[in-house]
Amino acid sequence: MTTRVKQYINSYTDPSPLAVFRIGFGLMMLFSIVRFWNKGWIEKIYIEPSFHFKYYGFEWINSIGEGVYILFILCALSACFITLGFKYRPAIITFFLSFTYIELLEKTVYLNHYYFICVLSFLLIFLPLNSSFSLDNFISKTKSISVPRWTIDSIKLMLCIVYIYAGLAKINSDWLIEALPLKIWLPSKYDLPIIGETFMQENWVHFAMSWGGMLYDLLIPFLLLYKRTRTFAFLLVVFFHVFTRVLFPIGVFPYIMIISALIFFDAKFHKRIINILKIIIDPIRKKLSHINIQNVKFNSNKKIIWVLTIFFILQLTIPLRHLSYNGNIMWHEQGYRFSWRVMLMEKLGYTTFKIVDKDKNQFFYVQNEDFLTSYQEKQMSFQPDFILEYAHFLGKHFKNQGYDDIAVYADSYVSLNGRRNQRYIDPEIDLLEIKDSFENKKWILPLKK
Repeated sequence: MTTRVKQYINSYTDPSPLAVFRIGFGLMMLFSIVRFWNKGWIEKIYIEPSFHFKYYGFEWINSIGEGVYILFILCALSACFITLGFKYRPAIITFFLSFTYIELLEKTVYLNHYYFICVLSFLLIFLPLNSSFSLDNFISKTKSISVPRWTIDSIKLMLCIVYIYAGLAKINSDWLIEALPLKIWLPSKYDLPIIGETFMQENWVHFAMSWGGMLYDLLIPFLLLYKRTRTFAFLLVVFFHVFTRVLFPIGVFPYIMIISALIFFDAKFHKRIINILKIIIDPIRKKLSHINIQNVKFNSNKKIIWVLTIFFILQLTIPLRHLSYNGNIMWHEQGYRFSWRVMLMEKLGYTTFKIVDKDKNQFFYVQNEDFLTSYQEKQMSFQPDFILEYAHFLGKHFKNQGYDDIAVYADSYVSLNGRRNQRYIDPEIDLLEIKDSFENKKWILPLKK
């Protein structure tokens, strides 16, 4: 076994797939950042709110007001540098730090593909994506004729983890037995040309898409890995993600997954892409043709291998942490984030807060719109960690207003995947007495079937 591992670590391949992946990743990130800016979401999400929800353990991440524009500029510039392969290592580190900091500023905008970008950009720090077809090659007058096979396979492994965990998460009664939440979402797509009124209303279509989505996620990694089915699998990836983009407003995530899937093709395929790109930039290439490029071999680094081993162990175990908690994960949401549970639930809630002045034995109710934007209030109303964090914010706020001894109670009702509203938070629990932790949140009332 040890011999096989050593042989694998010391096996080499053409670096072209890394170059194509770098260009695709950089361009998609640049497009995503420009799109986010252009839609005015920076102002709406990061500047306008007076209060920001933070991830557990990252409460120390401070909001920086209009300074967040600087972070977006850093993201955009580093994405350009990544695309060109110019100062690649500082560029990918800058991108990872700035993008991740932005994501940690406001928890309400958590999406699986934002988390995926954070994780993937961290992985790319340790991979030689500038080993060929990059400005760094021209500056150093060297290019790698080969790279360790694991540098390409690590990206494939990350994609396989995302797909397989997304597929496993769909093996639940709501998704497979009830076709929920697709049965709720799809009928609203009646305005789609041809298929809207004809198919989106049909019950069998809801079940076919539920089962199809589960099978797709579980099988597509293996179909991409197997050479004979790879082309068919990629066409399936394109169809699935384009169709998903048509149905649901999920931003650039489908395109990111399509571009990422190219990594599964062999070096010959990527060389053809690079040759096409060379034709496009031919005038520039001719001016630089006088530079003599020396071919070198990129060798494995044992320290990096150990770092990535730990990284992938974490990626395999973090999505399983929900097993430590009883009950329906979509209800209590303990272990729900960072586990590749993609579009599995339709959840709506209504949560109000009662502030009790213990000294005067009086109480009053909070107007959430006084502190939260409409989107923040919507997200807070059905997510328990949001409710707890907001309760502590209210407690601190009213203590600063002169209320010395107060309690905060939540009156919360939530609906999951079309079920009737159910009381969500124990109304007798003073949330100021509860501290957020990884312990089981017993103050969340159990879901009634």
